[in-house]
Amino acid sequence: MSSEKAVALVLRTHDFSESSVVAHLYTREFGKIRVLAKGAKRPKNPFDFALDLLALCRIVFLRKSTEGLDLLTEAKLLRRFRVERENLPGLYGAYYVVELLHALTHDYDPNPPLFDLAVETISALQNQPRPAWRVARFEWQLLDLLGHGPSLEVCVGCGEPIGQGEQGRLYFGLQDGGGLCPRCRPGRRNVVTLKAETWRVMRALASPGEEAAEGREIPPPIRGELRGVLNQLICHLLGQRPRMHEYLAMLPW
Repeated sequence: MSSEKAVALVLRTHDFSESSVVAHLYTREFGKIRVLAKGAKRPKNPFDFALDLLALCRIVFLRKSTEGLDLLTEAKLLRRFRVERENLPGLYGAYYVVELLHALTHDYDPNPPLFDLAVETISALQNQPRPAWRVARFEWQLLDLLGHGPSLEVCVGCGEPIGQGEQGRLYFGLQDGGGLCPRCRPGRRNVVTLKAETWRVMRALASPGEEAAEGREIPPPIRGELRGVLNQLICHLLGQRPRMHEYLAMLPW
């Protein structure tokens, strides 16, 4: 077994024995890993609070050559997720972020930009009064970083720039993976029509440089269309509804 070092975000933990736990971690250097932390449940252990859910830590582990669990030998806490009692929506948002990371990534498939995005998002959610935008931005850029980002600039059918349909609305093909022009819309299944403003918001979410846009007011009808598209895209990828989906409606915009 070789010794490896990494910076890790704690996605989940569960008991392994009376004194040990299994931790699922998302690391910047190696992607998602599963480690056995021997003695982690003892009052005096080498991991302290580094294995708390949502904690950011620096770890040392022994990587096994087989499909068994890696062995965690050291974990040093770098940052804990702290949330005020009145900011429970921020906590729900952070739980949703790590649920998606756990469900949509593969073991030992590193994606440093995705790791940085997750850490940045969780950090922002600690004191974010309107976390819904930040969570939606994470979802959209997660899709892009995993190679599932929908096309918002050109029609997925013909490659022409996206044009508006009747009454200024645009067509989004959920199965096709993005926008459809009026000529390619007929005959397609699972297509939703969206307001032009919803399309502009989606483009802002997909752009890494649009952090400043999160402070602007988004009317409820636009939020509903946006949330509907994101929910269907995420559920399609997962093959099921995320456990934290029901809590997303509680997140203020």
